[in-house]
Order: sequence, then C-alpha cells, then structure tokens
Amino acid sequence: MAVHHAGVATEHLLKAFLVNLHPALIADGRDFNSLLYAAGHGPLLQVRADQVKTIQLGEAYDRAQKILKGKIPPKPRGPWPLADARNGVAHCGYHDPGAVNAVFTSALKVIDPLLEELAIGPDYWGTYKELHDHLVAVQVEEESLFVQGKLVKARRTFAARYAHLSERDRLLVLAAVSNSVPAGYIEHDEKAACPACASQGWLSGETWAEAATVMFYPVEFNCPACDLRLLFDELDMATEGFGSDRDLEVEPGDFYPDWEPDEDDQPLGEDEPGLEPDEDAMVDAYRNR
Repeated sequence: MAVHHAGVATEHLLKAFLVNLHPALIADGRDFNSLLYAAGHGPLLQVRADQVKTIQLGEAYDRAQKILKGKIPPKPRGPWPLADARNGVAHCGYHDPGAVNAVFTSALKVIDPLLEELAIGPDYWGTYKELHDHLVAVQVEEESLFVQGKLVKARRTFAARYAHLSERDRLLVLAAVSNSVPAGYIEHDEKAACPACASQGWLSGETWAEAATVMFYPVEFNCPACDLRLLFDELDMATEGFGSDRDLEVEPGDFYPDWEPDEDDQPLGEDEPGLEPDEDAMVDAYRNR
C-alpha cells in the first residue's frame, strides 16, 4: 500500500497546486458539467460535487510541470514507476517489489517542490521526516555515482573513436559529427560543451517569452561525439549550473515565427498616457453581475 499511497499523495498535491491557481485547472476538459462546477456555476445545471470528473495523475503532472518548469522534472518518456505502481495496486492489487525505490524517488522529486509552492513545509512528513531525509541522501548519492559512470563511459567511447586520428583530422571529423542535432520531440536545441569530452553537444528543452527576451529551460543533453546522454536530474550533477534556465538574449519577435505580442504588455509611449479607469462603467458592471 505504501507505493499506492505515494502515487495518491503526489496526485493530490499536484491537484492542490493547480486548485490554488483555479479549481477549473483540475476539471476534465471533456466534461462541460465539471468545468461549470469548477468555475463556480454548478447550480445552473444542478451539478453535484460527486458528479464532477477530474483529471488523472498524468494530466495533473503535465499541467503542473508546464507552470513549474525547472522545479519538478519532466514526466519520463518511457515507463513511469510512480504511475505504474499506483495504477497496478489500484486496479490489479499488484506492484513490482523491485521498483519500490524508483517509485519513492519519483514521488519525492515532485512532492518536495510542491510542498514549497504550497507553503506547507517539511512538517508534511511528520514522524517520517528522518526517513525522508535518508532516502533523499541515498537517492542523490546513487544518482551522482550513476552520472560519474556515464561520464567515464563517454570518455572511453571518445578515446576509442578519435584517439588514433591526428589533431587536424580529429577536428574535421568532430566538426561534422557535432552538427548532428538529436532527433526528438523536444521544442528547442542549444549548443553546449560536453562535460565528458568537451566537444560540441546539444542541450534540448523548452522556451518561453519573458518580458523582452526568450528564456530556455534544458531537460536533457546529448553529445554526438561520445554518445553521452544526460537527463533532467543529471545535468547539474555533471556540471554545476548545466540544467539552469538561461536567457537566449533574443527578442520573442525574432525567435518565434508567428509571434504576436500582447497589447497589454506593450510599454506606453511618451505620447500615450495610460487610460484612466471608467468608474461609472465599473459600477454598472458590478450591478449587472
């Protein structure tokens, strides 16, 4: 039951974060009655609370992760131990005992940032706080060793491929190889020096507009020269700050082909004073509610 409770706790905290923004964010978008209830208008169609349909763990994770970029890791592309364990126990009464550590690792990586966002704090863990701290420490140590193993393997691969070449030939080959952008679904790629072999690799991630610039949020790294691949949680373990958000120092209009700035975000010109609020209109709007 522990792995099942870990999945349920994660789902409820994700939904608590979304509800804290607005209740409609956990409503099933395919069910109009649920959206109506979440928007505070359930009495219009006599919708009861027990009739409301909400999103599942995976969708709640996707929605929250888009808002908390850089704070909770992206959902794995392949098997997801946390969801598999929760669903396995809930629907079949079964879970893989060998996946218990992976389940709790996935849960803690999501729950701790959510507790901070919800201003709950470590008191959430109660008498299990000491065990929580131990699991986190073990998790960090294991992941650090795993990343160091990846780096060692990548350096061996690089040496086997290019050590026999002259410096001139090696530079020519690496220049050709390094321009191979990794194929995948990730939105954007940025050049970055490989922490294993110093060749040009690629940080892949997502971008968003912030004020007058574009920000980049890396989620994985790939080096075509030595085959090093680092995922979200491994980036900073390989090189400090490797997984941090970065400013691409380019204006949104020059970066996004279909960029249309929000008129509300445009600065007022010297000859464009801000409009004074129409108080009469505001009063009329309130009376018509």
